[in-house]
Formats: sequence, C-alpha cells, structure tokens
Amino acid sequence: MKTTLKIDVEELKKSMLQRRPMKDRFRMPMSEEKAYAYLLAAIMAEVEYRHRVFCSCEDMEKQLQEIAHWLTTPSSHFGILLCGGCGNGKSTMLKAFQQLLNALHIPKPYNEGTYGIRIVDAKYIAYLCKNNHEAYRKLISVDMLGIDDLGTEPSEVLDYGNVYTPVIDLLTKRYEEQLFTVITTNLTPQQIREHYGDRIADRLNEMVKKIVFSNGTYRTDKLATPG
Repeated sequence: MKTTLKIDVEELKKSMLQRRPMKDRFRMPMSEEKAYAYLLAAIMAEVEYRHRVFCSCEDMEKQLQEIAHWLTTPSSHFGILLCGGCGNGKSTMLKAFQQLLNALHIPKPYNEGTYGIRIVDAKYIAYLCKNNHEAYRKLISVDMLGIDDLGTEPSEVLDYGNVYTPVIDLLTKRYEEQLFTVITTNLTPQQIREHYGDRIADRLNEMVKKIVFSNGTYRTDKLATPG
C-alpha cells in the first residue's frame, strides 16, 4: 500500500509539473571566471563613462565574485539585493550589468530575442502607479527589472480615493511569477523588514541573493567608482 501510494504521488507530481513547467532561472552561459572578467570590464566602462578614474579594491573584487558566482551557478534565488551605504557602487554595478547584457546579446529561449534588463528608480514606480497605471501594470511583469534606491519612494499613493502600495504590490507580483529582479538600497535587511513589513521581507528572503556593500563611499576626490 505504501509503495503504491509513493508511486501515485510521484506520477501526480510529474503530471502537475508538465502542466505547469518550472520557470527557468536566468544564468549567464559562461564560466564564473569569464563572468567575473566581463563584469569587471563593464564596471570599468561605466566608471569611465562618468568621467572618473577606475580604482580597484578588495571590497569591489569580492562583490564581483559573489555576483559572478550567482549569475553562473544554480540557485533557488531569482534576483539580487545590493545593499549598503550611500555612494559605494551599488547603482554603478546595476548599470554595468545592464550594459553588459546589451553588449553580449544572450539569446532567450524559443527565439524570443535577447536578454536585457530595464532599470527604474523606486520613486518612479510610485509615480507610474499614480499617473500611468497601464504603464505601471506592464512594468510589474517585465522579464528582468532593476529597482534602484528601494526605500526612497512613498509607501502609499492616493489616486481618486484609492490607496495603492506601488512597490509592495510590484514585489509581490514578481515574487509570485518568479521574475528576475535586481534591487539596490541603502536600507539594511532589518530596516527593510521594518519599512515593508514581515510579509515582504520574508518573500525577499526567498527571492534574492543578498550582497552587502560594506565599503565606504567612492564619491571623493581620491576614489573613483560612483555609487
């Protein structure tokens, strides 16, 4: 009886997965070492684009290694959270990743074009929710999304008497659909929990690989990489 039940359960699971296939996680089709080299080149280019002089450091190398590892190895996480203080390279890293995807032209499955990531400021998400709800609705479901400066947006927006929570609703939908999401924030994980509540904090724990930027600001005359 137990053996038969086990077989029935396995067959049922296979049947359910065939009807609702597991969503593929984005991975860069290369070795971790190559991904690291490409990310390094991309961030160097982003710094030069901002008319600054690139200076490598141990903290940045560690951050690149963590991101390269996550982008090239299997993981249950389907996004990254870059968290830390002001001006220490989080936004630069996100923009460098965007430019790298644009340069590599990595093909999507089923001839659906190439991978690319859209980057929006968290405040702009709130603005769209209030002023262009159709555009906001489309933004929620893009394949790859970068959210810059999480925590700077208003928690709620009021539209004709309706109260919306733009970022919370967006993150909830992307959690449910397992959509690739990169987030930068100056908030600590504890501050994220306090700001957005236990529900969103717990979902972010499942969604994202946390990478802490513990280095100081680069916005000085001596160091180069802007944040």
